[in-house]
Amino acid sequence: MLEFFRWVAALVIVVTSIALLLGRDWRWSLGILAAQYLAVFFLFLSNWPLTMAAAKLVTGWMAAAILGMTLTNQPAELPDQSSRVFKLFLAAVVAGAAIQMLLLINSWMSEAGSPLLLASLMLIGQGLLQLGMTTNPFRVTLGLLTTLLGFDLLSSPLDNSILVAALLTAVSLGLALTGSYLLSLRLKTETE
Repeated sequence: MLEFFRWVAALVIVVTSIALLLGRDWRWSLGILAAQYLAVFFLFLSNWPLTMAAAKLVTGWMAAAILGMTLTNQPAELPDQSSRVFKLFLAAVVAGAAIQMLLLINSWMSEAGSPLLLASLMLIGQGLLQLGMTTNPFRVTLGLLTTLLGFDLLSSPLDNSILVAALLTAVSLGLALTGSYLLSLRLKTETE
């Protein structure tokens, strides 16, 4: 039964990582980011104690709140730099590459489990894809948070140190604050 919930969380992460890439409304994007952190929370529970996994969940929600506070009075639609069909095609290519890598890495880290490996590879791949397709500070911040979350999830079976988790939490909050600052600077120059 526990394995079933891990697969459900991995499928939620696959869907949310692609939805973050395709989304045009910043409100929906932040909601999807929060759902992504919730699904990752359930995968962290298989390797970490409840308190460490909950800290990662709260960190993600705080990062979404920081970005949301910056964009509060802005229009819902974000400028798009490429078509959704092209992005969907690239997301499918990255998903295929993640599945191929899953087969290779599963022999190295079999104790981690296929759902965790699939979710982490999808987060890393889709986050890097988002980073490569935009110059918008909001989208770049989402890509960085997604990529970092994937690396954090991939390393969770190897190391459950509280210090490493705290440092990665600080990096996630720092990314959100830096992205918020850069976004506010861009919004300020656009209004002048």
